[in-house]
Amino acid sequence: MFKKILIANRGEIACRVIKSARKMGIATVAVYSDADRDAVHVEMADEAVHIGPAAASESYLVADKIIAACKATGAEAVHPGYGFLSERASFCEALEKQGIIFIGPKPRAIIAMGDKIESKKFANAAKVNTVPGFLDIITDGAHAEKIAGQIGYPVMIKASAGGGGKGMRIAWDESEVRDGFERATSEARNSFGDDRVFIEKFVVEPRHIEIQVLGDSFGNCIYLGERECSVQRRNQKVVEEAPSPFLDEATRKAMGEQAVALAKAVDYQSAGTVEFIVDKHRNFYFLEMNTRLQVEHPVTELITGVDLVEQMILIAAGEKLKLKQSDVKLNGWAIESRLYAEDPYRNFLPSIGRLTRYRPPSEGPVGKAIIRNDTGVTEGSEISMFYDPMVAKLCTWAPTRLEAIDAMADALDTFVVDGIEHNIPFLAALMQHPRWREGRLSTGFIAEEFPDGFHPIAPTAEDRDVLAAIALSVELVRKGRLDGLSDRLRPHTGKIRAEWDVRINDEYVPVSIHQSIAKPPVKIELSLHGGEDITIRSDWRPGDAVWDGYIDDRSVKAQLRPVLNGMRIDWKGMSVIGHAMQTHVAALEKLMPVKLPPDTSKMLLCPMPGLIVSINVSEGQEVKAGDTLAIVEAMKMENVLRADRDLTVSAINAKQGDSLAVDAVIMEFA
Repeated sequence: MFKKILIANRGEIACRVIKSARKMGIATVAVYSDADRDAVHVEMADEAVHIGPAAASESYLVADKIIAACKATGAEAVHPGYGFLSERASFCEALEKQGIIFIGPKPRAIIAMGDKIESKKFANAAKVNTVPGFLDIITDGAHAEKIAGQIGYPVMIKASAGGGGKGMRIAWDESEVRDGFERATSEARNSFGDDRVFIEKFVVEPRHIEIQVLGDSFGNCIYLGERECSVQRRNQKVVEEAPSPFLDEATRKAMGEQAVALAKAVDYQSAGTVEFIVDKHRNFYFLEMNTRLQVEHPVTELITGVDLVEQMILIAAGEKLKLKQSDVKLNGWAIESRLYAEDPYRNFLPSIGRLTRYRPPSEGPVGKAIIRNDTGVTEGSEISMFYDPMVAKLCTWAPTRLEAIDAMADALDTFVVDGIEHNIPFLAALMQHPRWREGRLSTGFIAEEFPDGFHPIAPTAEDRDVLAAIALSVELVRKGRLDGLSDRLRPHTGKIRAEWDVRINDEYVPVSIHQSIAKPPVKIELSLHGGEDITIRSDWRPGDAVWDGYIDDRSVKAQLRPVLNGMRIDWKGMSVIGHAMQTHVAALEKLMPVKLPPDTSKMLLCPMPGLIVSINVSEGQEVKAGDTLAIVEAMKMENVLRADRDLTVSAINAKQGDSLAVDAVIMEFA
C-alpha cells in the first residue's frame, strides 16, 4: 500500500480524498494556487505545495507542476479527483514515465472513453445502444445547420472534451443552431482548450441515469446500482439521488450489465461511471463514460456502504476487488443537493465573496436519517471567480425516498450561509415540489417547472400562520431580554399585552396571547385569527441563526436574520420579513407610504461579477427584442445578455475585457 499520495485537485473533492486516505493510514500532499493559499484542503493535508497563480491554466492544469510536487514530497501516487487533469490521458502517461501511480484507469480506457466522439464510436462497435447523431467533427455554423437538419430537431450540440454543462446547447430549430454552435465552441475552447463539438438527437422527456462501476486489474468488474441525475439546470446537475425512482429491477440489471460489458471492453481499472439517457418507456442509450470519480458519488456510498475513494486507492495499488456482484445490496435512499454560489433570484447567476457565516447542519444520525456534508470551505473562506461555483454537497440518507427528502428539507432549513448569494432557497423549495416528491422527472424538469426563473415562494395562509408564530416568539424573547438588562430607564413590569398583529411581508396576521413564558425555553399559548389555541415551544435565544422548535406537535426549523424592526425568516424556500407589533402600532404602520425602488428599465446592468467578452452594439444603434447586447463570462460560463424589447442605445459604459461588479451599468437606452 502507498505510504503517501498527492491530490491533484482542490476544494471539497480534495478534502474528500484526504479523509479516505487518512482512514487508510496514508499520508497526503495537497497542491494549491495563489487563490487557495488558505483553503481547507491545504490545512487538512499532511503537506502542501504551491503550484502557481490563481488561474487553473497556470496551476491545477499544469501536469509538470503536479509531477514536480510529487518528486519534491516523495508522493508515490496521484489522485486526480474530478475535473482538471482527471481525464487527461497524457497526464496519466507522464506520471507512469516518472514511476508515479495514477489512481484511476489506464490511459487506454481514458482515451477510448474520455472523448465523447470516440467513446460513442467505441460503444457502437461494442454493440451498446447509442443516441442517433453525427459523431465526426462539426467544422462551422453552416455545417452544423446541415447536420442538424439531417438528424432532425431538436438536437444537442456538445463539446467533445470536458463536462459540467459547459460547451452544451440545445437547438430546437435552424435559427438556434448557428448561435448554439458558436457558444458551445467558445465555451469548450475556454474551459477545456479543445473546441471540437458534435451533434446528436436530443431525446424528449429524457432522464439522466448513470451506473457506477468498479473494475480491478484482474478482470473483475461490478456495478453498484444507479444514480438519478435528471434534475439539471443548463445541463449541470443540481440534485441527485440513488437509487432512481423510475427504474425497475429488470432495467437496472440490464443497464448495469451493459455498463460492465463496456468497462470490461476497455479493461477498466478503477471507479467509473457509465451515463445513460433513458426515455419515458425505459429505453436507455449510452451517453458517455466518465473515467473518474463522479461529483455525486456520495449517494452511491450511502446506499451501498462502499467507500469508492478507498476502492480506487486499493485497485491502483494492485489489489484484487474483494466485492462480488452478489455482495452489492442497495439499502434505503440517498439524496444529494449541490450548494452553488449563485443567485437563484437572478437567473442563477454566479456570486463571489467571503463566507461571513458558514454553518452547515451537524453530520451524523438524526432520527431515522443520516446527514453528510462534503465541503471544502469554512467560515471566512473566499469564493473566487476562478473555479467552479460549487460550495458543498449536502447529502441525506433514510430508509425511504420521502423520508430522505424530508430530512434534506430540514437540513437545508438549518444550513446557514452568509456573505454570498446561494441556491439554498431554490433547493429548499424543490424539496416541497409535488413533481419532485412524486419522482416524475426529466432533464427538462427545472426549465418546465420554472420557465420564468425562480422567484421567492409566496407563503400560503397556513404558511403565514407558522411564520407569524415564529416571528412573535422571537419578538417576545427579544423584548424579555431587553427588559432584563440593567440600567433600563423603564423596565417592563406588567403583563404582556394580549393583542398583536404580525406582518408577514404585506399581510397582517392577528394574534391573541393567552399565556406566555418569554424566557428560553419559550412556551407560548396563543390563537391566530381568533381560531383554535396553539402552543409554541422553542429554545431559541437572541443571536441564534436557526429557530428550532415546535408549533403544537409540528417540528419546525427556520433561519433567522435580523432586519430593521423585525426578522427575515427563511423556511422551505420562502424568505419573508416578519414584524410582530402591538395592534395599535400595526394600525399606524398601515398608513405609512410605500418606498418604491429606482427605475432601471433604461439600463443594461451587469447581472453578476464577470468579464465583458464582447459588446455587440454601438451607441445610437437601434436594436430589436432578442438581439444580443453583450456577452459576460463568469466562472467559465458565457452569459448572453439580450434586449427584452425594441430599444435605441444611447450610451455604452463598458468595453471588451472590463471586469465589472454586479449591477454595474453596461449601457443605457433612450
